[in-house]
Amino acid sequence: MHTLIEKIRDGEQLLVLCFATFLVMAGQGVVGPVLPLYASNFGVSTSVVGLTLTVFALARLILNIPAGIIADRFGRRVLLVGGPVLTSIGMFGSGLATGIGSLLMWRFVAGAGSAFYMSGALIYLIDIAPPNRRARYVATNQWALSVGVAMGPGIGGLVAERWGLAAPFYLVGVLAVFAATYAICRLPETRTLTASPTDSTKPKGEVAQIVKSLPFLAIAFVTATIFMTRAGTRATLVPLQADANLGWGPGEIGLVFTATGVMTLFTLWPATWATENIGQGWVIAFSGVAAGLGTLVIAYSGTSLWFITGNVILTLGTGTAGPAPAAFVADLFPEHLRGLGVGLYRSAGDVGFVIGPPALGWISDSFSMAAAFQIAGFLVAIAGALFVMCTHRTRLRS
Repeated sequence: MHTLIEKIRDGEQLLVLCFATFLVMAGQGVVGPVLPLYASNFGVSTSVVGLTLTVFALARLILNIPAGIIADRFGRRVLLVGGPVLTSIGMFGSGLATGIGSLLMWRFVAGAGSAFYMSGALIYLIDIAPPNRRARYVATNQWALSVGVAMGPGIGGLVAERWGLAAPFYLVGVLAVFAATYAICRLPETRTLTASPTDSTKPKGEVAQIVKSLPFLAIAFVTATIFMTRAGTRATLVPLQADANLGWGPGEIGLVFTATGVMTLFTLWPATWATENIGQGWVIAFSGVAAGLGTLVIAYSGTSLWFITGNVILTLGTGTAGPAPAAFVADLFPEHLRGLGVGLYRSAGDVGFVIGPPALGWISDSFSMAAAFQIAGFLVAIAGALFVMCTHRTRLRS
């Protein structure tokens, strides 16, 4: 009876957290279609408009690890409440911005809120999930995240057309306040006071040992290349390839992106089953190799059929890359260092997110778009293969 009550409580916490994640990510999606138009109203170049996305990602990169440390020291609720509050401040500030400088500043604040909430949510999930069901919990939250991202842009476009380009920012600010209030009322603290070691020098030694280990370096490489593939290949090179080689316009490109986005919602559950029944390593390896193969197919696609096939294979790779890596990181770090571990893991991904688009864009401009695709595909595929080799070697040594 006691076990049944605990399962019901944990299930309720999972659903409550997923709803908060849906609100936060729907809010980010709401401003997506209007942000470039809003920034361009300040009379700046396209590259400066792009900075509105860069500063958001840069804030996450800088603050992921501090967010993890805060979670270990002060608890998870600080992030689950403080993150949406910061997001709300950043969004209201963005809507009231009088120039590109102030807009970039407020976008950084909003990025900080995203770093705090998403780090706190992942740590919270790992806390409440039984070890054998961590991938399932992570997948459920990612499903809520994906639905929020998918629904947000349509809402944002309608709001902007009705009430102006600043209105979506105010709407997100209100949603973020609601998410913070919701977390205060429905999400109890999960950090255990007994998780912290008494020896203050012990965590530093433990962290150094884990971070230098082959398993962590391998998972960090996989995560960085997967995020590089999502941001640098799919979001940057793929539309340019469709335009240059196939003569596609925004309508055709958007249709492919919508279809593969919906496909991602259905790849999470097979990936979760495989993680729990086949093993984390093989799922992670599949993600990297499939993403690499899809990237290479797109690079050499001369027809619509091969272009679509490449995007489907790429989505199989990136769409299955969520539950297994997070569960693997949770197993690497002890409970009292769980927040720091999640922060390091998320930072590895954001490194790929920040560096990937400009680096691949430079390769495309300096050499060719095919070369950029080839390098991106090779890196993500070799990361998946190396992960299996490194973790297998570590298990043999153990």
